[in-house]
Amino acid sequence: MAWNVFKFCTALRAFGSIMIVFFLGLVGVTYYAAVVAYYGPHLFRGGFDTLIAVAFLFLFHLLLVMVLWTYATVVLTDPGGVPLNWRPLREEEKGDADPLVGLGYGIAKIGTNQSAVPGDFKNLDIGFCLKCNRLKPPRAHHCSICNRCILKMDHHCGWVANCVGALNYKSFLLFLFYTSLAAILVCLALLRVFMEIFNDDEVDLTPGKLAATFIAFVLNLAFAVSVLGFLIMHITLVGANRTTIEFQAKDKKTGLTWRYDLGWKKNYEQRRSCG
Repeated sequence: MAWNVFKFCTALRAFGSIMIVFFLGLVGVTYYAAVVAYYGPHLFRGGFDTLIAVAFLFLFHLLLVMVLWTYATVVLTDPGGVPLNWRPLREEEKGDADPLVGLGYGIAKIGTNQSAVPGDFKNLDIGFCLKCNRLKPPRAHHCSICNRCILKMDHHCGWVANCVGALNYKSFLLFLFYTSLAAILVCLALLRVFMEIFNDDEVDLTPGKLAATFIAFVLNLAFAVSVLGFLIMHITLVGANRTTIEFQAKDKKTGLTWRYDLGWKKNYEQRRSCG
């Protein structure tokens, strides 16, 4: 009997939940280190220290709200599954006519008992998912973890325990943006304490607060570098109207113009109007 490895992909959903807990734990440690342990007490020192503390706490809480809001949106928003009984409308086959997802297809009803792409659609950019046993639109891909086809799927993100697709990609980009800003802000704010630790200078913190500050700085530095790099990559992909899957699968030898590239301005407008 053949071993179906895809049955074990669903176990990764539990891993995604663990990553959510880890991320929220990182937020908690960062809040304790930056607000409770360090900048909170600075509010009562007076003078320039208080001014710096007020400025930091204002920016930090503003970014924290945006990070948590966009994160919850990406986690809870359906990325966009292929509608049941989907069928392409041929007059829309070549354009990005749908203002919601910009996938270049329309929606109509068709029976689900199909074993192959019907002959009428052989020449169209229509796929057939063997796992879902139904037609799938252009740019849709099957996610083995979610066990369904996702519209304009970019990737399955373990950090949010969800696919990133047509309907939550904009929120995902905003999450990357605000997270990178917040992580950079925390690193700059805690850099002084971090340097004092390595210089063996006297730090006015308890051992517990000192450990939390050290952990928060290291983890936020790692997040700042990785998330900022990820953000730059996705901004580039949006400018070319490609997903991560399409970028990895593209044939650089063909020299053909990407059919969905509408120019960087329209590409960004399309992404801004959906998700």
